[in-house]
Amino acid sequence: MSFSVHHYALELDYKPHSARLSGRAVLQASCASLSSFSLSFGPLRISKVLVNGTPARYGHSGGVLNVRAAVRGSFSVEVRYSGTPVPVSTPEWGDLGWDQLTDGAIVASQPIGAPSWFPCLDEPRSKASYHLEVTAPTPYTVVCNGVLVDGKVSGSTTRWTYSMAAPMATYLATVQIGQYVEALPDVWAPARLRRAVAHDFGRQNQMISLFSSLFGPYPFAKYSVVVTDDALDVPVEAQGLSTFGANHVDGRRGSERLVAHELAHQWFGNSVGIAAWEHIWLNEGFASYAEWLWSEASGGRSADACAAGARDLLRRLPQNIVIGQPERAEWFDDRVYKRGALAVHALRREMGDDSFFALLREWCARNRHGVVTTEDFLALAGHRDLLTRWLFKPELPQR
Repeated sequence: MSFSVHHYALELDYKPHSARLSGRAVLQASCASLSSFSLSFGPLRISKVLVNGTPARYGHSGGVLNVRAAVRGSFSVEVRYSGTPVPVSTPEWGDLGWDQLTDGAIVASQPIGAPSWFPCLDEPRSKASYHLEVTAPTPYTVVCNGVLVDGKVSGSTTRWTYSMAAPMATYLATVQIGQYVEALPDVWAPARLRRAVAHDFGRQNQMISLFSSLFGPYPFAKYSVVVTDDALDVPVEAQGLSTFGANHVDGRRGSERLVAHELAHQWFGNSVGIAAWEHIWLNEGFASYAEWLWSEASGGRSADACAAGARDLLRRLPQNIVIGQPERAEWFDDRVYKRGALAVHALRREMGDDSFFALLREWCARNRHGVVTTEDFLALAGHRDLLTRWLFKPELPQR
């Protein structure tokens, strides 16, 4: 990166019925010396760009904001914009980023949707702190990353202010807007789903306790959940917050493995981030393995049984993916998830529980709020021959 962004201050005003967003983004950045720089930003209309408080020349097209200004050392960039947010459309993963719900809005940016709603340095290795102010009509609840520091009612609108002090990748920044009530502390849902959500997420605190004992202390100031009134294809991962669809709630904990999966991402993917998307197995393999750990600890199938089931499934699928370095279209292939979990389980069996979980705690502590690569994990874990078979050979290993 030719420059770094250390902090994003975002002031947003959203009108759900017209889907109109007005924004002011102030980025605190630094560089050695540049005569121009670029940010990723979608088709929202820009009204002004300031660098260190002075109007700057800029060009904006094709999802890129090019700013022509000489900067050195620390500098600030302010962008004012408005319009109707349009998700980033991709052939591999569909629409990403800011999107409308039937009544409200959802942000699901992984992996490249963040520019749909704010100008940013959109790379997974680029982490920054965030200040998020969102104004919406008073009947709506706004849930963002971090800690709610203010909720100021002004006539028919409320301004919600959140702070995420821990470094966060852009794809993990989120805003959730809807007519929600608290089904449990920090678990938000439509009133009609309140009872079912309270049951289905009722063991989440036990999961936090389990994962804290296995991976190390929970890495953020709080953890929130939003359940939308709409159905979602998959739950949405964000830092300190996960979002589920109404279809993930049945009052019988039918999707509890997904509750464990998204929670585990707070350690693997959010606190310990990846330097590039080719290392995605480090996020999804460990989060998938956490599903098995929760099953084992909560009286369900053992991790061995879960692994046997995953292996049987993978045997019936093409064995032509290298999960340690997948192609772009394979980043979120289910084989990355399940084979990644099997790699983790194979390592556990090789090392034994005491050494294995000590390794996970060291991994999470050493890389807390940082970014890592697969090589970093291999260097710490050892057992290269075993892990190489799982990560860099397409054939399914025998063990």
